[in-house]
Amino acid sequence: MRKKIINSIKIMTLLACISPLSHAAENIDRSYIQKIVSTAIAPMQKEFNIPGMAVAVSIDGKNYFYNYGVASKEDKQAISQDTLFEIGSISKTFTATLASTAQINGQLSFNDSVSQHLPFLRGSAFDKVSLLNLATHTAGGLPLQVPDEIKNNDQLMAYFKNWQPEYAAGTYRVYSNPSIGLLGLITAKSMNTSFEEAIKENIFSKLKMTNSYINVPAAQMKNYAQGYNKKDEPVRVNPGVLDSEAYGIKSSSADMLKFINANMQIGKIDHKVQQALMNTHSGNFSSGAITQDLIWEQYAYPVKLDTLLAGNSQTMSFQANAAAPITPALAPQDKVWINKTGGTGGFSAYVAFIPAKKMGIVILANKSYPIPPRVTAAYQILNKLDQQAKSKN
Repeated sequence: MRKKIINSIKIMTLLACISPLSHAAENIDRSYIQKIVSTAIAPMQKEFNIPGMAVAVSIDGKNYFYNYGVASKEDKQAISQDTLFEIGSISKTFTATLASTAQINGQLSFNDSVSQHLPFLRGSAFDKVSLLNLATHTAGGLPLQVPDEIKNNDQLMAYFKNWQPEYAAGTYRVYSNPSIGLLGLITAKSMNTSFEEAIKENIFSKLKMTNSYINVPAAQMKNYAQGYNKKDEPVRVNPGVLDSEAYGIKSSSADMLKFINANMQIGKIDHKVQQALMNTHSGNFSSGAITQDLIWEQYAYPVKLDTLLAGNSQTMSFQANAAAPITPALAPQDKVWINKTGGTGGFSAYVAFIPAKKMGIVILANKSYPIPPRVTAAYQILNKLDQQAKSKN
């Protein structure tokens, strides 16, 4: 009897120590979550003829995975939480995190000019472009893509040497793969290793992302989904200069949810990685509807869907938008919606999380389809889950 009483006391003590934040997950029925997700995802999958989708939701540290369709129309292999997708430009958030790690290590500073790290570019426009500018798309008008004629790093450096900005650094936001790609190149150089090894050692391994790669190993090719372009033709991402740094990561919904959870400070995480992640949430520029963090884009929460759609619009992706520096930088916030889209010729992705709510979502698809439906689906799912949690409390 005494033993039973002691055990009961231990259980009661343990329950008393559980954070109130876990109540939301406890108060939402698993079948209800599935209904909410499927209601948002199924029509979208049908409308855009998407072969397969993987959706992962985090609520107060509890993870939920919902899979739809097939990884390949040819072999009909079902999508799972371990299926590999090309995440496209969401890769940029990893590059920013790696650069943040290098700053913590004292290997670089976001205040450094680009030419401090690449002596070949001394005397060029990059004397006045900081690493922070590279991480916030405010370098002065770098193009969306690396020009097609550039096939190697020597040609890339020659291009950068002669590049002339359209705007003063820090005055306009122009979304750019070469911008973050250059930051990734400099970061790996500062760490005296390859970019692939730097990401693997400093982020993937630290967050136990064991199913994420830049170059998918032969043993994992069976899990690599086949992508499909807008014409339903099978495609996968082509190699190119700065591809690894800007859009080269392949990952699963399970691994990406680990990344999102780490960004919300959920779970036991290496202290340095946690600090690096949080640093990427600092608000550095205001441009259009968004606050530009280090690659991440954030909005004060609660946020309207129209605001999210404006921030993720083609206007923000393909046009120059005036940017106002936030001085001093806005410290990482909890009551914000933080997001990033990603895509390649045959894959589409979207991730979002709300730190104050401890809620996040990953939406991966092996088909190229428009951004607005992804954002809308994520908004509907997280909003309904939040409303349901409130109604149960």
